[in-house]
Amino acid sequence: MIVTRRIQVNTRGECDIQDITPQVAQQLRDSGARDGTVTVFVAGSTAGITTIEHEPGLVADFRRAWERLVPRDERYEHDGRWGDGNGFSHVRASLLGASLVLPFEGGRLCLGTWQQIVLVDFDNRPRRREIVVQVAGE
Repeated sequence: MIVTRRIQVNTRGECDIQDITPQVAQQLRDSGARDGTVTVFVAGSTAGITTIEHEPGLVADFRRAWERLVPRDERYEHDGRWGDGNGFSHVRASLLGASLVLPFEGGRLCLGTWQQIVLVDFDNRPRRREIVVQVAGE
């Protein structure tokens, strides 16, 4: 069985990191599947999906790491072409990735004790993000 659902999330932009584990787990429960995989995908080219321990210290560390890896104050060709100032957002999102595949067993996500699924919005402005949750299992 394959079940596809969507979650809407309002973000603040500027490397906003939101824990979406409860929403994904709810979509899994609603599907009725017991074992399989769930794919979590954010539609858009300036946001990504990953897992981290969603606690204030690590969230701050994660934001600083992105600033070191892909600084916002560099010159980006995208900004010159489109004038929206978010070239860094596109580069960061492409490095992180737009999707994540997770196993589940007995109707529960196979996550570690301190591991959460997060949406990272790198854009330079608030956005309404659509996240596709696709459950494949039995």
